[in-house]
Amino acid sequence: MSGILNADWVNYLHLSLLRIEFSGLWDSRRLAYLRLTAVTGRTGLLATPAGEVVYLLYFRWSARVSTLLAVKRILLCANPAASGFTGGLHRAVVSRLRRNFDVEAEWPRSAADTRAVSAAAQADGFELVVAMGGDGMVHHVANGIGGTGTPLGIVPVGTTNVLARLLGIPSRATKAADLICSRPPPRPAPAAMLAMDHGGGGMETRLATFACGAGFDAAVVQRAEQEPYRKYRLAGLHFARSAAALAWSDFAGRPAGLVVRSGDRAVSAVAVFVRLYDRYTYFGRVPVRFGARVPDTLGVLVARSMSRRRIPSILGHAMVGRDIGKVDGFEAWSGVSALEVSAPSTGFPAQADGELLGSGRSLSVSIQPNYLRVLMPG
Repeated sequence: MSGILNADWVNYLHLSLLRIEFSGLWDSRRLAYLRLTAVTGRTGLLATPAGEVVYLLYFRWSARVSTLLAVKRILLCANPAASGFTGGLHRAVVSRLRRNFDVEAEWPRSAADTRAVSAAAQADGFELVVAMGGDGMVHHVANGIGGTGTPLGIVPVGTTNVLARLLGIPSRATKAADLICSRPPPRPAPAAMLAMDHGGGGMETRLATFACGAGFDAAVVQRAEQEPYRKYRLAGLHFARSAAALAWSDFAGRPAGLVVRSGDRAVSAVAVFVRLYDRYTYFGRVPVRFGARVPDTLGVLVARSMSRRRIPSILGHAMVGRDIGKVDGFEAWSGVSALEVSAPSTGFPAQADGELLGSGRSLSVSIQPNYLRVLMPG
């Protein structure tokens, strides 16, 4: 046994330790252990039977020791148009990540480019893809790596950062980077698989990481995106203002043009909202909720109709975190595994994670438990 701990091995370890220490790749705890190993090896303590037993037990106990000398390559996809993004913040995040990883920064030019770059990450040798931006950047990165097994890291610098909040990821970008540097094991997270028929043979498949919707919901997103500067400055208030304006001017009294089906249930509606967690989104710091959550299923809110007299009640429920499903004209479905939304004659807008999908004739949504692997607090 003592043959593995000869002087050549100890000298090699000592030199490797110096290289690692100057590169700044390891934390002080690991460096202290290696420093102790090198010193005790040089003094002959590890050549004793008891020393060798302790040495081997340590390496068998740690499941990660076999990869201690390997530096993970990670891809950092950043959106400089995110409301909280600055060049200085990006440099600070990269500096933190490079203490523990080999980091390659990427600046995708479009949503499609983000999905393509992320999808190729595993083949390109990256072991982790980090999304630095808002919900849109996280959405497109997740669509690229979903189902590949490549973990997702999140550095939130957007307006609402819904998924980061839901998963307990720190709201400060540098703290989120520190969380990634601590190397928590990736944990499974659900996704919703969407298939939208745009008509004329055009089909689109997309993942939603926390919510999706059709009808009124998507129209609100479309209206809010027309004034991005208000979105950055007013955040949740801008979406509430857009929702109230649309409900009052366009959807009040509108005939129910959507047909929503799930199992043996079928309802005519003006809007449908789908969530994956116990809340749909946030009104500022207040979570917007409806129905009871059943793990590994979808929660669905169906708006059968809207009237101007109900608008204050809807906004009131949203602003104080009360269940919107209890408002007259709304109904909440829990424990849904799949649903279908259709409007063959008129079409309707749809959205996923606040990203518009355009207009379609039908939309199918199904739950995909454990489809993503995300770095999040334990």
